Amino acid sequence: MARPLALLLMGPTASGKTELALKLAAQLGGEIISVDSSLVYCGLDIGTAKPAPEIRAKIPHHLIDILDPKEAYSAGRFVREAKALIAEIAARGKLPILVGGTMLYFHALLYGLAPLPEADPKVRQAIDEEAKRRGWPALHQKLAEIDPQAAARIHPNDPQRIQRALEVYCLTGKPLSAFWHAAPEELPFRAVKVVICPKEREVLHHRIEQRFYAMLEQGLIEEVQGLYRRGDLSPELPALRSVGYRQVWGYLAGEYGFATMVTKALQATRQLAKRQLTWLKREKEALWLEAEEAPLRIALALRTLS
Repeated sequence: MARPLALLLMGPTASGKTELALKLAAQLGGEIISVDSSLVYCGLDIGTAKPAPEIRAKIPHHLIDILDPKEAYSAGRFVREAKALIAEIAARGKLPILVGGTMLYFHALLYGLAPLPEADPKVRQAIDEEAKRRGWPALHQKLAEIDPQAAARIHPNDPQRIQRALEVYCLTGKPLSAFWHAAPEELPFRAVKVVICPKEREVLHHRIEQRFYAMLEQGLIEEVQGLYRRGDLSPELPALRSVGYRQVWGYLAGEYGFATMVTKALQATRQLAKRQLTWLKREKEALWLEAEEAPLRIALALRTLS
């Protein structure tokens, strides 16, 4: 029995992946699987550019709104759930379309992920306390001494991944990068990999800026206020480390003013896009396209493999 086809739409934030995925799902009879570590959370809607309920009512979406913001999600869980969904969608005669910008999830799905230790609250607390004393850039330097390969991939201002890399080392005595080289199993599907990205970096930066200002107009600050007032959430949680949310949270906490918040959010989003592109440049056998030219090229690629 032939393995089913799955379309993987990868790309940096604000590159037009979501709109393209909706268009392709409508044209090709697809269902969308989100590959986004923030879209899994209920209540994180505006800042994640989550598709509206009426859109999701027309085209099935998966792995969206499945967790409360105080809960954690992992690459391992994503791989298990994504593989099951691909099989289910294909069995319905539909095309699985995986779309998002969480490159770790794509990498884990395509190339495997060696079993990592479960999160340890005590170890994480100790790392957080050290970060409060020394700052995350200092802990990034500590990571660089322990695991240069992981430090090269993780930005000094990415506390979630710095914490996880240090945690893995504390729990196992092995660098996180040692777990990246597990022998991959044969995929239970055939992947058509497409990277959606403007050719000019300035175009992407302009889209990032436009989108963030649109989010502010749509009520991003009010959305984060609702999370802030819950009382059981903190900026250390993975959900609230998402770009945009982290900076608005700091603004609401009185750490800086509105203009500084906007500057920090835009800088963080551009840095995220840069990290995403670094991952994507390593991706082999991917078709690089701009969103506007993608539908016809993708349809032809799928027809060739069908």
